Order: sequence, then structure tokens, then C-alpha cells
Amino acid sequence: MPLLFHDSVLPPGEWGLWRIDESESDLRGHVSLFHREIEQIERIRGAERRREFLAARLLLHHMSGRSVRAELIKDTDGKPHLDDSLFFVSISHTVGYSAAIAHPRPCGVDVQRIVPRIRRLARKFVNVEESVHLQQEYELTQLHLIWAAKEAMYKAYGKRQLDFREHLHVNLADYGPEISTADAYLRTETVTMHFHLEFRCYPTFVIVAAVEINP
Repeated sequence: MPLLFHDSVLPPGEWGLWRIDESESDLRGHVSLFHREIEQIERIRGAERRREFLAARLLLHHMSGRSVRAELIKDTDGKPHLDDSLFFVSISHTVGYSAAIAHPRPCGVDVQRIVPRIRRLARKFVNVEESVHLQQEYELTQLHLIWAAKEAMYKAYGKRQLDFREHLHVNLADYGPEISTADAYLRTETVTMHFHLEFRCYPTFVIVAAVEINP
């Protein structure tokens, strides 16, 4: 089973990462889809995206420890949660991988493949305070961690109309290769949320979990 990890995050929360080695037919054999999910997957074009859809649900089910899988449904803002569960959940995909997190507090997860062109896009999501802490040796990784952290916070917030530069802030002041946690916050005119971040860096991608904490 290509489970890369399944660990706790601010217990009793959990997060995990699945490497998608299985074919679509193999995944379908391990995931019993509900009627609405069948309608969803039938609208997905491309075998890779359908594999990601299936793998994320298989990973969440594995993490839940349940004998019978619960349906993954979305609210009016498109935020997913498991039917008959009080835990918040979030999922993410990149080519060949699916990630998931579940926590009783608002949470999000994002996995990003490392690509050099992110440097050209940095001005769209990195603010002045964050740019001060970029280190030349680790800049490429740091940029992906900032982007993934903001995607994860965005998912935890669960509503649209956020400006990634203005409203989301990631503190990588203490970043180094041995560091795997950080703090961050979301602030708008009406909402402030503080987050604990956990992350892992691989040669070709990064994964970040964000969990809301008390200020």
C-alpha cells in the first residue's frame, strides 16, 4: 500500500499522504462510491484526475479507522467534510500524490510540486514581511512552503475572496532544513485566525498542514 505517512497533527488531528501507484480500476475496487460521488467522478475528464479523486477518498477512509466508509460531501462554499463526522477535513492533489487532514478544528492541507517558475509568480502571493525571511539557498523551497501554507489556510477558512498577499501571513523567520513547523495567521476586516503549520519537504514536492489554534 503506497501510504507515505499517516501521523498525528496537534492531536487528536491526523494527516497523511498517499502515493498513487494504483490504476483507476484498482482504486475503484477499494473505494465504494456513493451516488453523488459517482456523478462527480463521471464528470471528471482524465484518468489522472479520477485517480486523485479516488485516492483522496481511500486515504481519508484509511485515516478514519472505520470499517464502513463515510461519504465525502461539500458545503455551499465547496468545503469538504465527511458525513456523520464532527471533524473538519481537507484534501489536496498533485501529480501522483493525494493528501488529507482531519481535525476537530478548522484545518487545511496542500501539496505542491516544486517548479522553478514559482519565482516569477512570487510577487502575487508573497508580502514584504515574508520576503525578508527568504534565504537564497532555500528560496525555492520557502516559496513553495509559503504558497502551500496559504492554500491550506484558505481551505481551512472555507470562504472565497481572500487576497493571498494582504490577508494571509506565514512566518518562516526561523526556517532551516531541520525545521518542520511554523506559525501563520489570516486577517481580514472582520476575521482573524491563527494557525499552526506542519510541513514536510521532499525532493520534488512539499506538503503543508494548517490547523487553527487559539490566539
